[in-house]
Amino acid sequence: MNPIAGETILEIGYGTGQALVKFAKAVGDSGKVYGVDISEGMCAVARRRVAHMGLSSRVALECGDAVALPFGAGFFDAVFMSFTLELFDTPEIPAVLEECHRVINPKGRICVVALAKEEHEGWIPKSYEWLHRRFPKYVDCRPIMTQLSLEAAGFKISDSSRKYMWGLPVDICLAGKK
Repeated sequence: MNPIAGETILEIGYGTGQALVKFAKAVGDSGKVYGVDISEGMCAVARRRVAHMGLSSRVALECGDAVALPFGAGFFDAVFMSFTLELFDTPEIPAVLEECHRVINPKGRICVVALAKEEHEGWIPKSYEWLHRRFPKYVDCRPIMTQLSLEAAGFKISDSSRKYMWGLPVDICLAGKK
């Protein structure tokens, strides 16, 4: 995503805070990084990590749901999600992306890393989706149509690549407002 000094960045689903720390270092003293995660446990872990790195003044963490972000319109230069969007129920994905669209400024960008749904899936993705359907508590995410979801929410893809992790397709999409 290449954060720039002075930017204001939001990470949705920050987990243990590893990316938050990298972003906070990149935006410098003149920037700010915000995070929203639904898990109280992850929030506690991330707060400790950020404090340990001496970056508490650059990072503000919220425990909340990305379906209703507690920020004003156009507040952020960038939004980042890594293996988060596919955790939402299918009907919630457009709502989350609409919220992202709302809080990103007109020249801002969004970067989404997500398990990708392919038209012709091999046996590994099919097996993974079967596991997700059978054991959703343990296999809590599933592949999604990342690019189509972003475009439907009013974003224009500026860069996209597909990687594979354990035989599963992963999309890395960078987009801006149309």
